[in-house]
Amino acid sequence: MLEVLNDKDYEQFRKVIYDECGITFSTTNRSILDSRIKELLRKKNLETPQEYLALVLKNPDEMKLMLDSVTTNLTRFFRNQPHFDAFTNYVIPAVIENKKKGMDRTIRVWSAGCSTGEEPYTIAMILKEIVPAGFDFKITASDISLKSLMVGQQGFYADSKIDGIPADYLAKYFTKVEGGYQVKKELQDTIHFDYHNLKNDSGARNLDVVFCRNVLIYFDEPAQLTVINRFWDAMAPQSYLFIGHSESLFGMKTQFEFLKTDWACLYKKNR
Repeated sequence: MLEVLNDKDYEQFRKVIYDECGITFSTTNRSILDSRIKELLRKKNLETPQEYLALVLKNPDEMKLMLDSVTTNLTRFFRNQPHFDAFTNYVIPAVIENKKKGMDRTIRVWSAGCSTGEEPYTIAMILKEIVPAGFDFKITASDISLKSLMVGQQGFYADSKIDGIPADYLAKYFTKVEGGYQVKKELQDTIHFDYHNLKNDSGARNLDVVFCRNVLIYFDEPAQLTVINRFWDAMAPQSYLFIGHSESLFGMKTQFEFLKTDWACLYKKNR
């Protein structure tokens, strides 16, 4: 019988995960961490959590696999439609008008915590439809889950996963194949999928839009502030930040300004 996490084991794993990526496990979601570690022990044919912890601490690849296992990847196409309405009707027109003042004609978007790719593909479809001639766009999609990134890169989605995609978009940007739909190459080529730990600087600069939705809820306030400040550093003047509808920067010492549009609320970097 595999050993489950006692209080000492739990605290050690919780600290390692927090130190490595900023994700916080509380008493309310302890059972999730317990079950995921127990499953990893089974796969590695190890008897105790301490054996697995020792492996994780000496093997960076195993650390990535563990972080992949303990994160939650819940997403869907066009999730929280009002955000995409604001993106379509307010944000991108504003970004384009601002770019007309200079020489840069590339719109740069980061989907941070992209999970299995539904969000960046949604963004790509919208941009394909609304970006005018003379402008280009680039999308970076990142996650801490290598398994999720592989799904996004492959661009295959089962029939049950395509709910929410308008019929005309589905016909235009997907090919029906056995068991589901395959994203067409012209859309895949607009997205660069990349492993990234949000606790670290991505190296990206001059981003016009950042989506980081339903990710901050897994961080405590100090880790949230670190992530938000890194977004600020990565973003261009007159750029926009979307976070989850249940998330807020209220009470946090950030430089972002709250922005309420006719469609949704978001945040703006004005300088």
